[in-house]
Amino acid sequence: MTAKSKSGFETLAKASLSPQEQLVKVKTGKNSFFIGLPREISLQENRICLTPDAVALLVSQGHEVWVETQAGAGSKFPDRQFSEAGAKIVYSPEEVYKAEIILKIEPPTLEEMVYFRPGQVLISALQVGHLEKRFIDALLQKRVTALAWEYIEDKVGGMPIIRSMSEIAGSTVMLIAAEYLSSIHKGKGIILGGITGVPPTKVVIIGAGTVAEYAARAALSLGAEIQVYDNHLYKLRRIKHTLGHQFYTSTIDTSTLGASLKSADVVIGALRAEKGRARHVVSEEMVSHMKPDSLIIDLSIDQGGCIATSEITTHSRPVFRKHDVIHYCVPNVASRVAHTATTALSNIFTPTILRAAEEGGVEEMIFSHTWFMKGVYTYKGNLTNESVGRKFGLKYRNIELLLAARV
Repeated sequence: MTAKSKSGFETLAKASLSPQEQLVKVKTGKNSFFIGLPREISLQENRICLTPDAVALLVSQGHEVWVETQAGAGSKFPDRQFSEAGAKIVYSPEEVYKAEIILKIEPPTLEEMVYFRPGQVLISALQVGHLEKRFIDALLQKRVTALAWEYIEDKVGGMPIIRSMSEIAGSTVMLIAAEYLSSIHKGKGIILGGITGVPPTKVVIIGAGTVAEYAARAALSLGAEIQVYDNHLYKLRRIKHTLGHQFYTSTIDTSTLGASLKSADVVIGALRAEKGRARHVVSEEMVSHMKPDSLIIDLSIDQGGCIATSEITTHSRPVFRKHDVIHYCVPNVASRVAHTATTALSNIFTPTILRAAEEGGVEEMIFSHTWFMKGVYTYKGNLTNESVGRKFGLKYRNIELLLAARV
């Protein structure tokens, strides 16, 4: 073979057979979004709203995504993965808050509020139980349109993000209970569940929603004895039907519940606040009669708690004792399994963002879909959530009236 032939093959190989790098074509359009994912700084939050795979999908549809450095580190999603997915990594809050839409887990702190400007959209948790009036005042002054993801519904009236996080919390709570019942954590030194010849652990669950359903499922699978309390009979019927087991259920009666707590090893508070108001269905006196070293896990703490002795704790200092009863009151239990929780959140946020783009923007999405509108609590300088208005004595306007004015 001549040198000339070799040269020809080499040329052909380089020109036709080797992979040629080129930019991937992305869709562009007037409804593309500029999305910012800040790094969470409050309550040891480890989650982030979107995974790198979700970012890649959004970028391919023409959206721009900026991620503050280390925002995904707590969920085991490094900057490199977001960068490879097409996101821009920025290195300060000032930069990431330039985005039109801010996606967060926790509500912004007052320090973060200074970065907002009129016309921005904020989607985050609201956490009415720990809400401060200064936060609402800042949002109204900045004329930010803010949505609480715990209020956003789906087309059939469910709350997809709440359900998803509740499934995680309910599944995780029994792992937490097992830790703090053990001798290692100076608990009762008993196994969660039961073995041959040993009486089973008694678990009392207050509430019969999604958290209770998954907590009860885990407890039953371990062999624990469970009792479920709720004031809604349809919820009690539903949880028994869903689990397919016979176990004790009751409405919340002070004397009956108090007697049950005296022999409980684990008490799980899983009541959701109604109309923004938390209810303490377990009094301090009832807690004082519980067995020493028994355990309370108040999963309602992010809404103020349903147990009178509950006080908010953190992942670094998750427990305290009162009346010799161990209390675990961390508000963001799902953050213990941040990778799983982030994936679950991303699976909900991504199609919602894509749908909003199809509708023509977030504002069009709000006024076209009641299930999405229900998440709005401030709109261009107007408070639109009744529970928040009543909590702080502020005037609020019905979002549907704003819709009429807009038309």
